Amino acid sequence: MTSAPTLDEGLAARLKRDANGLVAAIIQQHDTGEVLMLGWMDDVALHRTLTGGRVTFYSRSRREYWRKGDTSGNVQWVKSAALDCDGDALLITVDQVGPACHTGTRSCFDGRSLDVVTGSRP
Repeated sequence: MTSAPTLDEGLAARLKRDANGLVAAIIQQHDTGEVLMLGWMDDVALHRTLTGGRVTFYSRSRREYWRKGDTSGNVQWVKSAALDCDGDALLITVDQVGPACHTGTRSCFDGRSLDVVTGSRP
């Protein structure tokens, strides 16, 4: 992975990357608020996402960049981007075309609920 010399220096300074130089990117459908998936970005992937109109990730397993939808047609059109208060996570809102998950489901969380004891406010 390399640094993107064109990533805004102020933004680059605010990012808190993991040991591999990556930041978690939560992908959310812009109009419904549905959480679609989680991916990873380094400076290059983030720069491409912010300037290209489509989401680009860095694949930890393949060690390469991939733009969502290039092979599947399930494109993620960027609508907005935000950095969390700690600088260690991104929220990218998108207009998702087709399923977001590589398994073919709309969201990577569809059908994967865990048993949980729910709480309530006093």
